[in-house]
Amino acid sequence: MARINPDFTDELKKYGAFDLNACYNCGNCTAVCALSDEDNSFPRKMVRYSVLGLEGEIKSSLHPWLCYYCGECSTTCPREADPGELMMSLRRWLTATYDWTGLSGLLYKSVAASFLAFLFLAIMVVWFGAYESFHLDTIMHFGHYFEMLAIGTVLLLILLPNIIHMWWLTLYKPGTKAPISSYFTSLGELIVHMFTQKRTLGCDENRLRWFEHFVLVLGYLSLLFTTVFLNWFESRNLFVIILGYLESIIIFVVTFDFVRRRLKKEAEISKHAHLSDWLFVIWLFLMGLSAFLVRLFIDAGLLHDNLWLYLVHLIILVQWALLIVPFGKWTHFLYRSFAIYFEHIKKTAGD
Repeated sequence: MARINPDFTDELKKYGAFDLNACYNCGNCTAVCALSDEDNSFPRKMVRYSVLGLEGEIKSSLHPWLCYYCGECSTTCPREADPGELMMSLRRWLTATYDWTGLSGLLYKSVAASFLAFLFLAIMVVWFGAYESFHLDTIMHFGHYFEMLAIGTVLLLILLPNIIHMWWLTLYKPGTKAPISSYFTSLGELIVHMFTQKRTLGCDENRLRWFEHFVLVLGYLSLLFTTVFLNWFESRNLFVIILGYLESIIIFVVTFDFVRRRLKKEAEISKHAHLSDWLFVIWLFLMGLSAFLVRLFIDAGLLHDNLWLYLVHLIILVQWALLIVPFGKWTHFLYRSFAIYFEHIKKTAGD
């Protein structure tokens, strides 16, 4: 028997949702949604589950992750119930549900907690710099190893357990009987959607947004590879140096456009930006910009006299790696890709 949580709508509002009870189930949102078909009522099913407080059904569903927030459902809603923002709020709530540490929910719901967490990490970086007597080469050396250690630690200790929890809630617990082979034959779906996010193309108005996301993913992953594995800041290889410059330029140009559109509120997705949305795009912009400036100062022979610049970059990097990647908006990129992967496995089980 399904359990109803009458306080669920109040909880969901803490993640950005508006007046869920404004919906009177007219079906306009489903009529315009590109994801709707005879078997799936997007996004109306999730709206009804949310209003009724059916947490268990929402936890076991992959539907919130299949939505790319084109905004058509919100613009056509006669009651201004904003189903598009509801789906976004459900993704934040599910992120907190999957997270075994509980930090995602805390940071999503509390501006003060987010501020204190960012401030604490900034203070720790400055303290580390003081501990090392602000010796640039030593700080850069440890900064490089921090990147490698953070990638492995966050992946193995936080993201991997959370993905397993997601699998438990959406496939195992509902009793999906999929052959083990389907997990391997469906891997192509995971890889393709993780790198291309091609399902966004199903929303006609989002082609530019899809292209920018695609370029941003490639730019971010390439810069990560260049700085961590090719050691961009210490490399003297001309190809590596130019490659890093291009990747950092791509990141801050694309993210600058994201910030511009959020400020101008040109599209439905930009009208109700949550703090986590702002932190993601601004910190990614600062990552690209600060990395570019650090390398530029290295090549100009100015960095030793401007250690503050590398410390600023390191602060941004540490906050990004330890807060935004494991607990913030970045995880949506990961969970959505796995949701499409799990959906394909479920279809295999149903055939």
